[in-house]
Amino acid sequence: MRRLRDPILLIPLLFAAAILVGALILSLPFATSSGRAAPLLTALFTSTSAVAVTGLIVEDTPVYWSPFGQTVILILFQIGGFGIMTAATLFGLMVGRGFGVRDHVTTQVERNRLATGDVPSVLRLVLAITLVVEAVVAIILAARFAFSYDMSLPAALWHGLFHSVSAFNNAGFSSFSDSVMGYQADPVILGPIALSVVLTALGFPVMQDIRANRLHWRRWALHSKVTVAGTAFLLASGFAAILFMEWSNAATLGPMAVGTKMLNAAFHSVMPRTAGFNSLDMGGMHDETVMANYLLMFIGGGSAGTAGGIKVTTFFVLFAVVLSEILGRRDTGLFQRRFKGEVQRQALSVTVLGASLIFVATTYIASISPLPLDDILFECISAFSTVGLSTGITADLPPTALVVIMALMFIGRVGTITIATALALGKRERPYRYPEEDLIVG
Repeated sequence: MRRLRDPILLIPLLFAAAILVGALILSLPFATSSGRAAPLLTALFTSTSAVAVTGLIVEDTPVYWSPFGQTVILILFQIGGFGIMTAATLFGLMVGRGFGVRDHVTTQVERNRLATGDVPSVLRLVLAITLVVEAVVAIILAARFAFSYDMSLPAALWHGLFHSVSAFNNAGFSSFSDSVMGYQADPVILGPIALSVVLTALGFPVMQDIRANRLHWRRWALHSKVTVAGTAFLLASGFAAILFMEWSNAATLGPMAVGTKMLNAAFHSVMPRTAGFNSLDMGGMHDETVMANYLLMFIGGGSAGTAGGIKVTTFFVLFAVVLSEILGRRDTGLFQRRFKGEVQRQALSVTVLGASLIFVATTYIASISPLPLDDILFECISAFSTVGLSTGITADLPPTALVVIMALMFIGRVGTITIATALALGKRERPYRYPEEDLIVG
């Protein structure tokens, strides 16, 4: 029982429990629009995707699932986005026994070292931001659907709420069969969704820091500075890359007016950061644009929030390490602050573990499926980074490949370090060190 109380083991157990309960409920006959029980694999995949706030689907959400089933999916990605991670984080803080070395690794990567005294503050922050942002975005979307698209008020409220909660939790699920492609020229629909995604992708620590110190940049913690600056850089880079590479593509931006092109390029620079909505046909994008999406998806968003990927801070820590090595600097850091050696090792560990998982999964699925390798790679990165974007191959994957994708979604949501540390529970550091010796690198 002591091991079950360990925060590092608790996180994956809570996620697994929510997935199983969700799958059982979605297996009920009245969860589908046909009234027939969904196959176990379909229910399990959908539940995993919802709890992992990914958005990959094997069945069309508004067509296959009944209103009850869609409501269950909404509840699952609300739980997966904030509920379980927050509960597990606070449990770890309230255990009152302090964190050991293995706990420290995960709290650094996933929770940015919240202190025990922060528990009430974190609860208030999470609850306030969740209720306010989801309500505001839902009202804006519902009003737009009702007054500009002649939807009935109940339908407008439902679609507004579904997309608001999905966007806030970076889930990528849509109550429309074509995601938001039907609104690619409407900034009142795409804008609030994108802003909600960006806000929550920053993570709890950044929100807490901004609330405490407002916009006083110099007072911000290094984590907040790196996350905000890195996010701005990646959003701008993604916008420029997508706009340039897809400008004349007849399948995406080509037929649009200039303003609409810019709107959709901006929207799609946000979505690979783990949100998963699409206003453009991903399967129609140029190969070079798909490759740019590989990188954006793999990096993901901020730590300790609803975003997936290796995280913005991880990427820029490694960037700083490379830059310091090139310039011959003894210390590594950003914004006139030095990184600890353990932070650099953690960043490297997260990146190597993530890349290795994607490589193994892609290789295996390619060996059992005739689908194009680039589409399979896109699917695996999207699953690991809990993005939910797809080139349209998810439903065509064989059952064993779907199991692999589910594993990637689960590990990507819980965290590579969390999983690895949970598997290593009970291990102890060796009471000795080997002699040091140089070797040639590169």
